[in-house]
Amino acid sequence: MSLADTVFAGHHNNSRKPDVPDGPPLRSALCVNKEGASMANSWNIPSWLEKEVRARDKNCVYCGTAFTTAKISKKTCASWEHIINDAKIITRENIALCCCSCNASKGQKKLSEWLLSKYCVDRQVTRESVAPIIQQALACGL
Repeated sequence: MSLADTVFAGHHNNSRKPDVPDGPPLRSALCVNKEGASMANSWNIPSWLEKEVRARDKNCVYCGTAFTTAKISKKTCASWEHIINDAKIITRENIALCCCSCNASKGQKKLSEWLLSKYCVDRQVTRESVAPIIQQALACGL
């Protein structure tokens, strides 16, 4: 099944809940959903998926910058990215960590179109330089 098929089908593999150490600080708060299950943040990303994504995405998935705390720089603080701009699609293929600067620049733009923007050109963010999870999304036509 391709990334697009997986994401658009709403496939959620919730059976694996890895024990992964905490990663970069995120601008979010721990929440509890209506069933009382622990959610990692206000985007309703489960804590086990947050840990998995944090373990995978140690730097911005777009520009590669190392994450900092908001006290150091809000631009390089880690933020949640929905590769397909739909907060209802909560899968490991659609959730990533990027710096606030890249997230603000991308906004609601389609990934392949955003990579052609002045922001990406100026920062040398290309199809080849992005993280593997983003390259996978691009290969699926996103």
